[in-house]
Amino acid sequence: MSNSLRATLWMIGAILAFTSMAIAGRVVSLELDTFEIMLYRSITGLVVVLIAASLAGTLRQINTSQIGLHGLRNLSHFAGQNLWFYALPIIPLTQLFALEFTSPIWVILLAPVLLREKITGVGAVAAVGGFIGVIIVTQPFETAITSGTIAAASAAVGFAFSAIFTRKLTRTQTITCIMFWLTAMQAAFGLIGAGFDGDMALPSRDALPWIVMIGFAGLIAHFCLTTALSLAPASVVMPIDFVRLPVIAIVAAQLYNEPLDPWVFVGAAVIFGANYLNITYAQRAKV
Repeated sequence: MSNSLRATLWMIGAILAFTSMAIAGRVVSLELDTFEIMLYRSITGLVVVLIAASLAGTLRQINTSQIGLHGLRNLSHFAGQNLWFYALPIIPLTQLFALEFTSPIWVILLAPVLLREKITGVGAVAAVGGFIGVIIVTQPFETAITSGTIAAASAAVGFAFSAIFTRKLTRTQTITCIMFWLTAMQAAFGLIGAGFDGDMALPSRDALPWIVMIGFAGLIAHFCLTTALSLAPASVVMPIDFVRLPVIAIVAAQLYNEPLDPWVFVGAAVIFGANYLNITYAQRAKV
């Protein structure tokens, strides 16, 4: 079996995991707020990371040498994920996923400032293309911009900051160390946020399995994505991730009777094209 085919199979796993997380998130959002969801999700993830690291013998890799950078990375991801969970029950799933796919465009724009990487002409074109795609998806001149679309678009910015800080961390930190601080810090952030108003809800017996699913699905999705990227170039792997959009559109239509808006697919295609242009250019530049 070729590495590209193996990478494709891992990406199928990632797509299923991301879709499962969206379905579970909608269920628990009926009784838990976003901070509570993040708290219980992160606790689940922390337990899984500690067990996996113990079995793999990598617990000793956890250190505090880059604790400040871990903090920035996890605060960015925590903010993005909270906004994502906030938007999840109030806008169509296809719109949420399409706006999430703008995150690589924000990376292009932020990398020159945070990583001192020069923005290329192709990168600039990709950023403009991504912005046009967002306009097509949100249709600001036809429909009102809602708190849900603003939250989803802002979540993509949070994920972009998280990706940039993760790129910095991978230069000196192991996956075990990054995943430990990811789950531990976000559990702490979730506890602070959930307890701030003095009214923190515990998950009901019915919601608990969905919380566990969210925790496992998040970890599995990122593990599958990372493994796929280790097997094949980003130009092969990342376009596969866009299969998430038609998959979630079908799921949303079947489970929530959401209409299949063709403009969402048109906008997503533009965003995909912008990302693909930038990725393929980057791959050629390395050759």
